[in-house]
Amino acid sequence: WPLRPGDLFLVSYPKAGSTWTQHIMYNILMNAENATNPFDLLMRFPCLDLQGAEAAVYAPQPSAFKSHLPFNKIPYSPEAKYVYIARNPYDTCVSFYYHTKHIPAYRFQDGTFDEFFELFMQGQVEFGDYFQNVISWYEHRNDSNVLFLTFEELKEDTRNCILKIAAFMGPQWQNKLKENPDLFNQILEKTSLTHMKMLFHHDPQRTPLSKSPMLSTVRPEIIKGVLNFVALMETPMTGEFVRKGKVGDWRNHFTPEQIQRMKDRIAEKSGVSDFMTLWKDADIP
Repeated sequence: WPLRPGDLFLVSYPKAGSTWTQHIMYNILMNAENATNPFDLLMRFPCLDLQGAEAAVYAPQPSAFKSHLPFNKIPYSPEAKYVYIARNPYDTCVSFYYHTKHIPAYRFQDGTFDEFFELFMQGQVEFGDYFQNVISWYEHRNDSNVLFLTFEELKEDTRNCILKIAAFMGPQWQNKLKENPDLFNQILEKTSLTHMKMLFHHDPQRTPLSKSPMLSTVRPEIIKGVLNFVALMETPMTGEFVRKGKVGDWRNHFTPEQIQRMKDRIAEKSGVSDFMTLWKDADIP
C-alpha cells in the first residue's frame, strides 16, 4: 500500500518491549484515553503481522503500525517514521519462552526452557533469528527517520524515553506533553506494568470484542484482522501476556553451558556488527 508522510511504525523482535512501547505511543496519540482491552490497541494501532495490509490501508489517521519484521521486510518510505526497540538476547529468550509456552496455539505447553533455548539459538522460532532482526535495524539506528531504543533504557528512564518517543513522533506530540504535565503523568500511569497487566489479562467475559468502544469507529477491514487475534486467544493463556517486564530474569534460567553458547553466538555475530555495545553497561555475560 502507498505509505503516507508521517506514518508511524513500531518494530521489534518479539518480547523485546514492543507491547509496552505500543501502549506508550497509543496513549500519546489518544491523549491518554485509556484502552479498555487489547482490541482497542489493535484497532487504533494495527499489527501488520496479524492484521495484514488491508488494516494498514484503512487505519485511522495519523497511522501507526506494529510489526516484528526485520528492516528488509518492512514497508519503507523515507517520509515514514520507525521506532525500533531492542532487548538483550538473554532476557529476550526467556520472555519469548514464556510467551510461547503460555499461548496454547503454539502447542508448546509442555516445552521446557532448555528445549526453547535450542530453537531460539537456531532461529527456529516465530519471526526467525533474533540476531538478524536486531542487526538489520541497528544498521539504520542513525537514520533520521529511525528512533532506536532499548528495553533496558526504557526501564531505567521511562519518563525521558516517553519524551524522546513523543518528540520523534512530531513536535505537536512533544509540545502537548511538555505543556500538560497532568497528561504526561496520566501516560506514565497508564503505561505502568501494573496497569498493562490488568489490560492484557485475558478474560473473554470481561473484555469481549463486542464491548470495545472503537468497534463502531473503524473499517471492517481492520476488524477482520482483529478477529484473527480473537481466534488465536480462543483458548485462554495459561500465564500472563505481560509477565515480569524486568531486566535480568535470564539469571534464573540460563545454565553455565547455555551462557557460553550464547556468548559464542554473540561473538560470531559481533564480527559483522557491534550491536552488543547497546548493552555495554548492562550486567550481562
